[in-house]
Amino acid sequence: MGKKKHTRISDYSGWYNEIVDKAGLAEHSAVRGCMVIKPYGFAIWEKMKDALDKMFKETGHQNAYFPLFVPKSLFEAEEKNAEGFAKECAVVTHYRLKNDPENPGKLMVDPAAKLTEELVVRPTSEAIIWSTYKGWIHSYRDLPILVNQWANVVRWEMRTRLFLRTAEFLWQEGHTAHATRQEAWEETRQMLEIYADFAENFMATPVIRGTKTPSERFAGAEETLTIEALMQDGKALQSGTSHFLGQNFAKAFDVKFANKEGKDEYVWATSWGVSTRLMGALIMTHSDDNGLVLPPKLAPIHAVVIPVYKNKEQLEAIRAKMEPLRTALHAQGFTVKLDDDDTRRPGWKFAEYEMKGVPVRIAVGPRDLENNTAEVVRRDTGEKQSIPLDNLAGHVAELMDEIQTNLFNRALKFREEKIRNVDSYEEFMSVIEEGGFFMAHWDGTAETEQKIKEETKATIRCIPYTDQKEAGKCMVTGAPSKERVVFARAY
Repeated sequence: MGKKKHTRISDYSGWYNEIVDKAGLAEHSAVRGCMVIKPYGFAIWEKMKDALDKMFKETGHQNAYFPLFVPKSLFEAEEKNAEGFAKECAVVTHYRLKNDPENPGKLMVDPAAKLTEELVVRPTSEAIIWSTYKGWIHSYRDLPILVNQWANVVRWEMRTRLFLRTAEFLWQEGHTAHATRQEAWEETRQMLEIYADFAENFMATPVIRGTKTPSERFAGAEETLTIEALMQDGKALQSGTSHFLGQNFAKAFDVKFANKEGKDEYVWATSWGVSTRLMGALIMTHSDDNGLVLPPKLAPIHAVVIPVYKNKEQLEAIRAKMEPLRTALHAQGFTVKLDDDDTRRPGWKFAEYEMKGVPVRIAVGPRDLENNTAEVVRRDTGEKQSIPLDNLAGHVAELMDEIQTNLFNRALKFREEKIRNVDSYEEFMSVIEEGGFFMAHWDGTAETEQKIKEETKATIRCIPYTDQKEAGKCMVTGAPSKERVVFARAY
C-alpha cells in the first residue's frame, strides 16, 4: 500500500479523492460521471441504509418500488418540478439498436424504434408516484400513505466528484400523502428530525436544522427543511432534506379524497431524502491524513486482530486466545476480523486498517501471550494500551461507545469554533475565505441573496431553528431583518 501523498491542509480535494481510492470505497466507472461503489464502501452504505430503514419503519413507513422511467407528459405535469430538473434529465428516445450497415460489427440506433412518448430517467420520483397515488387514494380511509423507496436516480452532471456529485447515485426518497395540512407538516418536521438523529447519533456529525430560502427550495415544494453539516475544510454540506409539498402535486395529478363529510379535497403531500452524498460527509467530517475514520455504529469491521507470529504453532495459539474475544463481541453486535493472511506483513496490515478507518486495532504476538495481554490501538486518537486478555472484550466494547462519543464531540467542537456572527458585508467578504458558518442578517430578498452568491460564492444554507431570534439590519442593504441566517460556501 502506497503512502498518502495529499494532506487536508495542502490539498483537501486530493486528500479526499485519495481516501476514497486507498480505503477502497469507490472508483470512477467506464460511464462518464458514474461511479462503482466497491464492496467496502457499499458495506458502509448498507450500515447507513439499515439504520435509516429501521428508523423509517419504526415511524410507520413502508418500502415500495416505482419505475425508473417517467413518461415525459407526467414529468411535465407539475411545472415547477419539471422546470427545476429539466437541465439535469437524461431522456430515452428509442427502444432498440440494430447493426450498422456502414460499419460492420457496430450498432446504431434503429430509427424505426422511436418511442411514441419520450421517457425521462428519474431525477426524482414525485411525478410517477403521484400519478400512481391517484389510483390508490379515494377516501379519507386510504390516508395517510407513508411510503419510502430505496433506489437510484440520474441527474446529469458534467463536473463530478465521487459520492458528492455523480450523474447516478443511490438514495432513499419518501413520498407521503395526508388528509390535512397539519398532518403533512408534522410529517415534514418528523423526517427532518430523523435525519438529524441519524447524522448526529450514527454518523457522529453535528448538524444545523433549518428552513431553506425560497430560491433554495426543492422544485415544487412550499417549504424545504434541511440539515447542514460543516466539513473540515470549512465548507457546508447539505446532508438531508424534507419537503412540505402542500397540494401542488395533488392538484397537478388530480389526486382527491372524500373527507368524512363526503366532500372532495386535494391531498396534502411530503417528500424527503438522503443519498450516498452522506458517504462524502462521513469521510470529510472525521478522516485524517492517515486515512478514513469511521464511527463504530457505521463501521463494517469494529475491531481487527493482527497476529504477529513466526510459525503455525504461534498463529494457532493466538487464534485460540482470540476466539473468546470474537464470540463475546459478536454477541454484543460487534464484528471482529482476525487477519491471518500470510502474504502481508503486520506493518502493512496496520497501515491498511488505519486507512480503512477500523475503530480498534488489536495486535497479539508470542510475548503478548506470555504476558496474557494484547496491544489495543484506537483509530480516532491513535492511543495505544496494553490490555489484559481477560478484560479485552469488555474494554473493546467500552471503546466503541467512547470512540463514537469522541468523534461527535470533536466534530462539534470544530463546528462551534467555526461559527461566527458577522454584521457588515465588508467583514463578511474578508472572512469568507476562512471557511465556516457565518451568522448574518439578510433582508429576505432574492436580489440580495443572489448578489452575495455572485460576489462571494457563499449561499444561505438555512434559516436556522432557534428560540433566540435576534432582529437587526441586513449586512448588505441595511434593511430590517428578523433574524440571522446561516451563510457558507458549500459542496
